[in-house]
Amino acid sequence: MPSNIPAASGESGGVRSVQRAFDILSLLTEDRRTLTIREVVDETGLAKTTALRLLQTLEHMGLLWNTPKGYAAGPTLWRWAHLARSAWELPPETVQLMRELGARQRETVNLYVLRDIHRVCIAQQESPQSLRHVVRVGDELPLWAGASSKVLLKDASPRLLARVARSSPHGEVHVATLREWIEQAARDGYAVSHGEREPGLSAVAVPVTSGSGATVAALTLSGPTVRFGEDRVQAFVADLREAAKRMSERGFDHPLTS
Repeated sequence: MPSNIPAASGESGGVRSVQRAFDILSLLTEDRRTLTIREVVDETGLAKTTALRLLQTLEHMGLLWNTPKGYAAGPTLWRWAHLARSAWELPPETVQLMRELGARQRETVNLYVLRDIHRVCIAQQESPQSLRHVVRVGDELPLWAGASSKVLLKDASPRLLARVARSSPHGEVHVATLREWIEQAARDGYAVSHGEREPGLSAVAVPVTSGSGATVAALTLSGPTVRFGEDRVQAFVADLREAAKRMSERGFDHPLTS
């Protein structure tokens, strides 16, 4: 038994080191391209010697690059970014369908997939209008509300629905509402939301399906509620359905749907 203790301790320490290293990398943003040792120490709470050791290790691995202005993203991250882009980038035909849909309806087009108790935006075409709804690609949004959630949760297990409900501001009792929304969306073939997650924001969503008919993604149009009257919603539904049908027919493949 005692012989197992050092190994467990070492494993725990290794996990902490990895977490700390990623905490440092996550400090890099589009607005902050370089990091100084002082910034790392102040924002992570690490001792200076620990921060310096991790920075040097990350530099040795090519994940960071020491420049006169501080530590910047290294060439290994560029290689990883290229791999991620090639794996996650949607086919040109799908991107073109979203671009054309956005141009016709002049609202933001998003494509979401299910990931645990979240929906992840994997593609977006912004509305050309000044007042618009924007979600960044890669953002994780909650599943307890929103038109796309009602579509994506169609085949969700009772356990997943309970977890989604617990993550909401309403608690476990929200399960009943979720079931009603999901059943309504399944009957109609589309879902609508008005101010469920953010006041003044509306969305319409339809499913993108696999060859077996399973829902693999939700295609949505979203924008200010004042532009989502009943007539417009029905026009959005018709156009979304046609675009989703074409996506489904050509086959939809994405890492999160595999």
